[in-house]
Amino acid sequence: MNSGSRTQTESTSRRDFLRVGTAVVGGSLLGPLALNAGAYAAGSDIIRIGLIGCGGRGTGAAEQALAADPNVHLVALGDAFADRIEAAHERLVHHSAGDRIHVPPERRFAGFDAYKHVIAVCDVVLLCTPPHFRPAHLKAAVEAGRHVFAEKPVAVDPAGVRSVIETCQQAEAKRLSVVSGLCYRYDPAKRATFARLHDGIVGDVVAMQTSYDTHGLWMHPRQPAWSDMEWQIRNWLYFTWLSGDFNVEQHVHSLDKTAWAMHDQYPISCSGTGGRQTRTSPEYGNIFDHMAVVYEYPNGVKTFSRCRQQDGCSVDVSDHIFGTKGRVDIMNHVAYGPDGKEIWRYRGPKANMYQVEHNELFAGIRSGKPINNGHYMAHSTMMGIIGRMAAYTGKKITWEQAMNSKLDLTPHAYQWGPIEVAPVAMPGITPFV
Repeated sequence: MNSGSRTQTESTSRRDFLRVGTAVVGGSLLGPLALNAGAYAAGSDIIRIGLIGCGGRGTGAAEQALAADPNVHLVALGDAFADRIEAAHERLVHHSAGDRIHVPPERRFAGFDAYKHVIAVCDVVLLCTPPHFRPAHLKAAVEAGRHVFAEKPVAVDPAGVRSVIETCQQAEAKRLSVVSGLCYRYDPAKRATFARLHDGIVGDVVAMQTSYDTHGLWMHPRQPAWSDMEWQIRNWLYFTWLSGDFNVEQHVHSLDKTAWAMHDQYPISCSGTGGRQTRTSPEYGNIFDHMAVVYEYPNGVKTFSRCRQQDGCSVDVSDHIFGTKGRVDIMNHVAYGPDGKEIWRYRGPKANMYQVEHNELFAGIRSGKPINNGHYMAHSTMMGIIGRMAAYTGKKITWEQAMNSKLDLTPHAYQWGPIEVAPVAMPGITPFV
């Protein structure tokens, strides 16, 4: 995703390769395939995967995809930056499945259009770039007939959410898998806990409280040679247009669990507060470092949500569902009765939820039973966005207002050069758009 010469790795020979669209790797013909849901039912054909977004999470997703199926081969890598591609390739070739890494230099694509080239030569794409790019990359993948693993969140603004909803409907019509990186949905312990909640072990849900309070995260000091655009993308966490702010990028996990508790029914409105107390210097872009949002449902249920990224503070990542007959501690997989005594605890097998996502994705492709997580991954992302809107503006925002909002954070152009940092939001001053 880079059009500048300094980090550009695409060569003339690569363009020629893409124009021809074919190459032999592991006995498989590279190039667009007419995929159908049962294409791999025999269980022995090679499934070619491509990774778009070669950071730590993307590289981890590629490792998990390779571990999910013995006939998965990695055939393409794409990223904004050539150095990230090379680092990911180096890590992956030393993976236990390194003999299934077939990514020669001509299939390592850098630049803003790298995603197009990766999609062109694979069967399954792993979308792991900064969230801003997810709607466009997902749309391109589904239009090309590719199965998808899409990291969370899947958008940063309502325009992006609407695009994702439409694309996932198209994926369903094409019988393509779209598996979400909202990984708690794939944790056996969480699945069992929510099953008991939905069975009524604590009665009807009356309130929820969820927290994602952590320390600060990584930051890459700006280098003299970096343009504004490169600096922002390399530090994408700290710019709302790229990450959605951390109520969207990180806290979406917690909000998704509250949506799960409500059978994927979503709130009608929310109000919130937040600000920027400790991460105030320019290297931290324009996002907040704390937020608190109250979500309201039609039946009077409220979710009390908070998130914080501040060093030196207590860490609390927890979710509590309160019912008419007790409460459920989601993260510890325990239910308590009205007297506070334990009435159920998960004691079943444990599994790596990140791995389970990929195991089920590839099993679904093999069996001709595609998985489509599009509804909840789009709407849980929207919960994060509407909460950010409420905190940024200081206004009560309805779900309908947010879904119909004209807000679109897309920059005027994707190019290496100047790009302004939007001002930090000020509640009561920043308008709802």
